[in-house]
Amino acid sequence: MSKSVTRARSLSLVFVIAGFISAIVLVVNAAKRAEILALSHATQLAAPLAQLMAIGLIVGIYVATPAIRGRLGSIGVALYVASLVALVGVEFVINLVFPYVAPEIIGDLRAGPLGIAFTVASVSFLLGTIIFYSALWRVAGSPKVAIIVSVLSSVPIALRTAFPEVVLQIGLVGLAVGVSMLAIWLLRSARTNTAVLEAPAHTVA
Repeated sequence: MSKSVTRARSLSLVFVIAGFISAIVLVVNAAKRAEILALSHATQLAAPLAQLMAIGLIVGIYVATPAIRGRLGSIGVALYVASLVALVGVEFVINLVFPYVAPEIIGDLRAGPLGIAFTVASVSFLLGTIIFYSALWRVAGSPKVAIIVSVLSSVPIALRTAFPEVVLQIGLVGLAVGVSMLAIWLLRSARTNTAVLEAPAHTVA
């Protein structure tokens, strides 16, 4: 097996693992919000990992799927990744600052520039989701069910203030399911691509 094939397989595995970690943290976040899991330093610190690991999965899909690298896909990936980076900051504030601040101060913060930043991050996330998955939808053999589940689940997450808490929790679990399905699809695609790369060597032998 050539070094390039081994490197590609290892890199794909890293992206896939990142996707599964993101899904696990999303479920943990949902359980925490539903008070199934107790609020703790561990759950608060873990919350931003959902977005960080999702970046790895999205980049992995982009790298492993040449058909998505057109204008729409490139714009979608750039916006989606940028919004996820912004949401990491949002999660840090929500989980590591707000719990230790009085409610009236939180209200004042949300009414100022912080609230605008939250809104921009949320709208960017929704737009990035729609554009990226629209581009992925056009790719032959793309996981249509995973795309639908991910997009629908992202809506209450992006517009969380417009939905009841239970809908947000369902959205988090739904997105975890969608992300897991995407990770599985990426794993299968990586295996297929590796088999194609190895085929000439077998033919020569």
